[in-house]
Amino acid sequence: MALTLATLKGAKVGACVSGGLDSRTIAKRLTAAGVPVTGFTADLGQPDETDINDVRKRMATCGVETVIVDLKQPMAEACFDVLTAQAMYDGGYWNSTGIARAVTVRGLLPAMRHAGCTVLAHGATGRGNDQMRFERYTNVLAPDMRVYAPWRDPELLRQFPGRTQMAEYLASFGIPAPVGARKKYSTDANLAGLSHEAEDLESIETPMTIVKPTMGVWPMEAPDKPEMFRVRFEQAHAISINGKTVSPLQAMIEANRIGGRNGVGMKHALENRVVGTKSRGVYEAPGMELLGTCLRFVYQAVMDRRATLLFQQLSKLVADQIYDGRYFDPATQAAQAAIGVLSRPASGTVTVSLYKGNVLFESLQDCKASLYNEADSSMEASAGLNPVSSQGFAEIQSVEALALARAGQIVS
Repeated sequence: MALTLATLKGAKVGACVSGGLDSRTIAKRLTAAGVPVTGFTADLGQPDETDINDVRKRMATCGVETVIVDLKQPMAEACFDVLTAQAMYDGGYWNSTGIARAVTVRGLLPAMRHAGCTVLAHGATGRGNDQMRFERYTNVLAPDMRVYAPWRDPELLRQFPGRTQMAEYLASFGIPAPVGARKKYSTDANLAGLSHEAEDLESIETPMTIVKPTMGVWPMEAPDKPEMFRVRFEQAHAISINGKTVSPLQAMIEANRIGGRNGVGMKHALENRVVGTKSRGVYEAPGMELLGTCLRFVYQAVMDRRATLLFQQLSKLVADQIYDGRYFDPATQAAQAAIGVLSRPASGTVTVSLYKGNVLFESLQDCKASLYNEADSSMEASAGLNPVSSQGFAEIQSVEALALARAGQIVS
């Protein structure tokens, strides 16, 4: 049975908050109803937050204490899980928001338990994906913890049909909450990237370029000169960038910085939501796109045809599972284990040049597991594959081809 404001009496609520208008409205409404609330914020390396502690200050205006949990390192490690699996969703964009929800819930639950919370509240809309993600992750990681979704509570929906009513409600308590000019779109951010959606972006006649990139620039605004980038992978994990040893967090920060200034990783998608509708989004993920493309060049060298096909199938499964809020499910874990086997030989140094949003291959070096043999693939005379040897293979292939033709099963 879904929790409502009326049924929260006696519970202590841990609210996932961002410090925005929605978060403050929910927190104040609950406390006004006599429900004790503690705010919890995940520090995921959000590039749109200059100081994560500002969230605590904004929530304090509502009389709510906020606990900030540093999850930048777990977020970086999750980024590498996504990169290793090449987990991209509809439109080929990186699963930045989907994976962030897994990291957030897993990271905040221990802090909520420590504070004595028995209910997790989230501010996700009742029309999107995040409500399902927050709820499912809470269900599988803390089955005894109940979930409250304010924007599915009929009472709150009636009281706060829009931002104006929220601002007026907070103002009635002397809490400043200017609505300001209508935003062109809303943004959700973390170390992996930013997603922009809603408002003007809901019309597919609106160009994606109304978005002002936070992590970089549009390709047409990038430098007119290519920039070289070199990354060393060991078993599919980036361990050095431009000759400097990096941790997963350092790798993401550096790749975001370099990729962003070169206009890398801007994507548009009309994605299929978990709830069955389509959503229009503009995504920026410069570091994920840069490192992911470079890793793909290594995969091309070390995987045979059947390994590649299996990897692609597993990659799609993992991408869908992350999007659906099923990162910790057995199917996801099994797929990742198999991907771990396929990606184990992926060690090598990749050099690319970055130019106005493009990642251009320059070289692959020190890749001991590479299956590529220049002599075998050469069109010139070489010590590689003997062309005469292909005659027998062609004759074997022809047996089936001729049988199909003679049986009338080929339609031309």
